[in-house]
Amino acid sequence: MTSDRRVEDQLRELAPQVLGALVRRFGHFDACEDAVQEALLAAATQWPAQGAPDNPRGWLITVASRRLADQLRSDSARRRREDLDAVRDAPFTTTTSDPADDAVPHTDDTLTLLFLCCHPALSAASQLALTLRAVGGLTTAEIATAFLVPETTMGQRISRAKQSIKTAAAPFTLPPQDEREARLRVVLHVLYLMFNEGYSTSSGPDLQRADLTTEAIRLTREVHRLLPDNGEVAGLLALMLLTDSHRIARTRADGSLVPLAEQDRTLWDAGLTAEGVALITASLASAALGPYQVQAAIAAVHNEAASAADTDWKQILALYELLERIAPNPMVALSRAVAVAEVHGPLAALDVVAQLEEDERIKNHHRLDAARGHFLEMAGDLDGAREAFRRAARRTTNIPEQRYLEGRAARLV
Repeated sequence: MTSDRRVEDQLRELAPQVLGALVRRFGHFDACEDAVQEALLAAATQWPAQGAPDNPRGWLITVASRRLADQLRSDSARRRREDLDAVRDAPFTTTTSDPADDAVPHTDDTLTLLFLCCHPALSAASQLALTLRAVGGLTTAEIATAFLVPETTMGQRISRAKQSIKTAAAPFTLPPQDEREARLRVVLHVLYLMFNEGYSTSSGPDLQRADLTTEAIRLTREVHRLLPDNGEVAGLLALMLLTDSHRIARTRADGSLVPLAEQDRTLWDAGLTAEGVALITASLASAALGPYQVQAAIAAVHNEAASAADTDWKQILALYELLERIAPNPMVALSRAVAVAEVHGPLAALDVVAQLEEDERIKNHHRLDAARGHFLEMAGDLDGAREAFRRAARRTTNIPEQRYLEGRAARLV
């Protein structure tokens, strides 16, 4: 690993800790976040050439605090004089963090910061963008690239999110105990969305973005470290690991998609599979059942099959039926239809598809047409399958998926 890469990984890990320390001490989430980004940039420029300081976290806190002082000086003195005085009076050094800061457990900051970035005052898109920026340490440009929007647009979205946090006067503390479970569900959903966007990008030339999946896994590991007894946190982490284990096998050298049934399973990451299976096995034995755990159990059944033909589809179908009972949504129903086709045949699966055609949330989604094409092909209706695959290709904005679906249609001519 190169020196620059080591520094990048270290800064990404330290970013939420440093931001948490500043916000906890000074407030002003938006100003603190800007100051931390400047400190990270300074470190990325200096450390590879000069070497990291003895106390990297303390160095970043010191530099970010000084940047914060500069920001506050440039703002309205009348409105922020008290804040400026607080920053000027703070005893900073270049190699150690402030003693008052070290008195608070560092491990609390990342989780608190995640809760803050997933504040209910923010839209789902803003929660995701702010989490990637403030907790993930990604730049605005990197986030904009991931979601294929101009950098200025993403910058405005993040700025609005920070302003919403300020307007909501959200304290830098964990939510009250009676709100924590509901807010944790939002945090996990944001991490789940981050992983999914990386695993199958919603649009663009690439099937997957490893930087986003890696970051989602890193953050979920951190939440699991802080909440080791939470079954859904363990379930989400297991689901990510088991799914990400397929990454290398999902694409050919030219970037084209390889479906699950055709993947070379010797390329699957056995270490991620073993870790994911161990996590979900322990979670199912000790924690209340939730949807992420059930999804992880389904992924484990797939991963433990030596070949596609060895897959225990009856067990997968039973798990999808359970998942539909505890977390019903059309995508779960569509996934269940795949298992139905394997267990009861394509005609039974097409009945499920027909029911989903009435659901506004999915009726125009390319995955519904792709599934319909697959089931029609299984049933021998090649003309119908060809048209369904073509329609699915027109509806997706992900180029590798589009080419795969067009190829499925072409093979049926």
